[in-house]
Amino acid sequence: MINVKNIHKAFGSLEVLKGITLNVAKGEVVSIVGASGAGKTTLLQILGTLDVATSGELLIADQTTFNLSRSGLADFRNKHIGFVFQFHRLLPEFTALENVIIPAWIAGTRDEEAEKRGKMLLRDLGLENRESHLPSELSGGEQQRVAVARALMNEPDVLLADEPSGNLDSENAALLHDLFFELRDKLGITIIIVTHNEELAARADRTLRMADGNIIAD
Repeated sequence: MINVKNIHKAFGSLEVLKGITLNVAKGEVVSIVGASGAGKTTLLQILGTLDVATSGELLIADQTTFNLSRSGLADFRNKHIGFVFQFHRLLPEFTALENVIIPAWIAGTRDEEAEKRGKMLLRDLGLENRESHLPSELSGGEQQRVAVARALMNEPDVLLADEPSGNLDSENAALLHDLFFELRDKLGITIIIVTHNEELAARADRTLRMADGNIIAD
């Protein structure tokens, strides 16, 4: 599903990624761990096409991404990649359902179809009674589940998560961790998780350990 070949990333004279090569299979759950500054989030941003590598090659679902225009990347990202961040990043003026279906609106999906899928996702995540609630009216765990539903809205091939449980208490963190593996088993989605949570990392199919811009253990 993901093929990374000799990716380098530099900010001026500072080289953050130093030749990353990586293959991730369809339906695989991979965790990325390492100290702050190791390059984990930078790698995740490049995998998600939110940033561009200085050199190297990235293929997702057999699509080379580095030669796409900015609008082409945005379209590819919208259709193929879902994101879950440490902070849910829900829009405060929109309801849970409206937040979930925003990616479908961007993709040009018909309102009726988008609303139907959004309601289904919220129901599957145990939030069928929270559709009309604003983010401020939801618990932290509920907000993060809405963010997961939003990430799944366009049926992506890849789900990328950056410290997804870092802002949750231990009970809600455990529920979220379980959810990722349920999604993999049910949907066959490929999931990459940057985390400091060693328990979550240990549950993944593979754990990549990064240090100083390199993968030092796989």
